[in-house]
Amino acid sequence: MGKVSTLLPVAVATLRKRWLGFAGSFVALTLGVALIAASGLLVSTSAGLENNDPTAPSLKKLLTFMAGMSGFVSVFVVASTFAFAVAGRRRETALLRAVGATPRQIRLLVIGESVVVSLVASVAGTLLGLALAPLFARWLVARGAAPEGFTVEFSAGPLLIAAAIEVAVAVLGAYAAARRAGRVRPVEALSAAAVDGKVMTLGRWVWAVAYVALFATVLALFATMPPGLERDPQLRDPQNLPVWSLLIDVMAIMALALFAPLFVPPLVRLLTLPVPLAAGAVGLLARQNALAAVRRTVSTATPMFLVIGLTGTVVGSTLTFGEARAVQSREALSAQYVVEPDGGSTLSGAQVRRLRDLPDSRTTTIRPTLVSDLGGGMTGGTTAATAIDGDAARTWKLKTEGGSLDGLKGNTVAVSSGLAESNGWRVGDRLGAALADGTPVTVTLVALVRTPLSLAEVLLPYPLVAAHLTGDKQPTAAFVSTASGAPAPPSAATAGAKVTPTQRWGDGDDDPRARSDWITMIAILGPALLYALIAIVNTMMMSTGDRLRDFATLRLTGGNDRQVLSMVAVEAVLTAATATVLALLVTTGTQAASLMLINRRVLDAGSALSLSMPWTAIGSAAVAGLALALVSSVLPARLALRARALDLAGARQ
Repeated sequence: MGKVSTLLPVAVATLRKRWLGFAGSFVALTLGVALIAASGLLVSTSAGLENNDPTAPSLKKLLTFMAGMSGFVSVFVVASTFAFAVAGRRRETALLRAVGATPRQIRLLVIGESVVVSLVASVAGTLLGLALAPLFARWLVARGAAPEGFTVEFSAGPLLIAAAIEVAVAVLGAYAAARRAGRVRPVEALSAAAVDGKVMTLGRWVWAVAYVALFATVLALFATMPPGLERDPQLRDPQNLPVWSLLIDVMAIMALALFAPLFVPPLVRLLTLPVPLAAGAVGLLARQNALAAVRRTVSTATPMFLVIGLTGTVVGSTLTFGEARAVQSREALSAQYVVEPDGGSTLSGAQVRRLRDLPDSRTTTIRPTLVSDLGGGMTGGTTAATAIDGDAARTWKLKTEGGSLDGLKGNTVAVSSGLAESNGWRVGDRLGAALADGTPVTVTLVALVRTPLSLAEVLLPYPLVAAHLTGDKQPTAAFVSTASGAPAPPSAATAGAKVTPTQRWGDGDDDPRARSDWITMIAILGPALLYALIAIVNTMMMSTGDRLRDFATLRLTGGNDRQVLSMVAVEAVLTAATATVLALLVTTGTQAASLMLINRRVLDAGSALSLSMPWTAIGSAAVAGLALALVSSVLPARLALRARALDLAGARQ
């Protein structure tokens, strides 16, 4: 007990003198708690709410995945940052071991410091989360992703959960690093403090292999869709495929991040092959520093890898699924033109009447709706449906596996063949259901079809649901079939609407479905990316602050300020290049996985997509990460070099 109390002044002195390292941990944890707390408050408030715009993404699903992505990134960064902060103190830890401190005392010291920092940061983070949540709620309302009047209600639960998660992660990250430091024998203390030893620990190996196995297993299950999964509507519905693909992608990103210590040394050697041929010692020093301090290189590269990898993966998947939906929707249409609102969410009644009055043409309209307990609740509660007003059989050329869309009138329903198979339905079955306003109805199953992503798995006649729709009851799109050789609908009939030939439908960012995809992507990815970008600055500043004595040694052995700054800049570039290569590896893998799912589950063999990379998004993320890394490493180093070399050499003894 006496030895533990003796370490208390050491802990206080460490917190005071190594304030930069602890400040970095404090910032990472504060922002992590704020991000999870704000996301949790939004999810809690959105319970039972949905957007009145039927074309908008599901608010609950969007916020849930935003919270999940925010939690994933913040937990990863906080764990890495705290472990890095402890690893940066190996010299002090080694000296304490040399003067008699036991491994248990070292662990208690480090954990005590982590608890103090994390508790204070949690309080600051919850307060910041309370301020951020209303701002994001207003952003969702402005983009049409949340209903008017959507506000955040205070709830202690999400705040406490956010604080508990991040404190636990911080302490566990510090504990793992403290255990490694505590194993150093006193006789090895000084040498062990100079160069990283074993970086891939047993725990890291276990988690990395587990994520690879989980990634492969889940991917195989979704690709083959065995009967057990086929019966779950959330898993089977192709409309949900982008969501599950995102989860698979996150598993791949986590696996590669955990394996990073294996990839970093060979990548550094590969990227610095020209260095021995170049004149001067700056490049060689940067190369050796990165190879000697693998843990530091991995910790500083992790936020950059997350930024580039998540950007490439999420943007790539969004673009790929958008392209697949456009290809599939165009192939499924027989109508020559698609008429959609220009600036609104629905067409007006006058626009629809003008279209129906056009000579030598046929107009069919659609509107999303919901049905509940279809078939006695076998579909799993509420199910998305498409209400069709017009001749469905001649507007679409859908593959039919039973019955006919000609019979879709009155109290009838058509469903996808996958939905019917998973529930054991056959043509002619009478199914109970509840419409959007809760009105019970019994419908007869008249067709089993393969529905494209532009339609829901449940198709209903519009007259059946018209009186029971909630919100705006007007259609969201109209499909105009014209006689052979007839011109496009005249502008007088389509005033205030956008007319697109079927062969170009879905192209371009002005497509309403594409806009919805981008809003969803920004909401899910934006907060996490912003946090990761801040983490780049944070970890690079921590790394630079821990190397003041190294800078002093270089200056005392003949190096000048320009050479020191050049070395720091080259190391930042090397870190960014390493992170970019790792991100390219994971993006290529996740894009290939998404493509396999799309080609197997969505598209026919004749319309299969080929692999393409979102180079613009990847390049932009890499440039942003490099710029932040350079500024946050060179600027602190430049400020530190104002001090005398002898003063820096004596720092943090």
